[in-house]
Amino acid sequence: MTTTLITGANKGLGFEAARRLIEAGHTVYVGARDAHRGGEAAKRLGARFVQLDVTDEDSVQSAAEFLRADAGRLDVLVNNAAIGGARKFGRIGEVTGADMMTTFDTNVFGVVRVTHAFLPLLAASDAPVVVNVSSSLGSVAACTDPSRGESKTTALDYNASKTALVMVTSQYAKAFPTIRFNAVDPGFTPTDLNGHQGTQTLEEGTEIIVRMSSIGADGPTGGFVDRNGPVVW
Repeated sequence: MTTTLITGANKGLGFEAARRLIEAGHTVYVGARDAHRGGEAAKRLGARFVQLDVTDEDSVQSAAEFLRADAGRLDVLVNNAAIGGARKFGRIGEVTGADMMTTFDTNVFGVVRVTHAFLPLLAASDAPVVVNVSSSLGSVAACTDPSRGESKTTALDYNASKTALVMVTSQYAKAFPTIRFNAVDPGFTPTDLNGHQGTQTLEEGTEIIVRMSSIGADGPTGGFVDRNGPVVW
């Protein structure tokens, strides 16, 4: 049985990815900051709940200890937890250093905290996989192409954090060749993070998350992909 942890899995993309992976036969651990909402989500899914705040080192370490005792290994880690940032779209001059720190603390540093803590459990797997949920708004190529919608969205902290996450993914992939590390772009999907705007369903948005969570030991690594293939970045 494949053991999978998804951060921020009590709603949105994380919840739907958990549902689909359970359907595919994974044992899924729902990671969430809020014990009540996370526990309720896990119950609805038929998953296990682990309290996990990616911005809190003690919380991350406690979650790793829990999984070590409960499962002994981790086959798939989906770093999905993220925040939308200061939401100062088009108002770059209003974004402060504190705004940047807050957004990066969840979207980038949180991924590093979680990955660092769970590396020993991933090493215990025969075919470990890490999926980092990024965005096409993190693609420099997309955001500077006037023909693409991403070029119309200026969000200094959020966009920069998702660009950084792709680089973080590539560096882990080079450092740990036995673990499949990939960044994914779910596409424009309605969630709480974007005010429930989007052009596709949650199922369509989670397609690439589920696919990259299901690759084997010989699968791709170090990539940035969406459901149609590689993302230019």
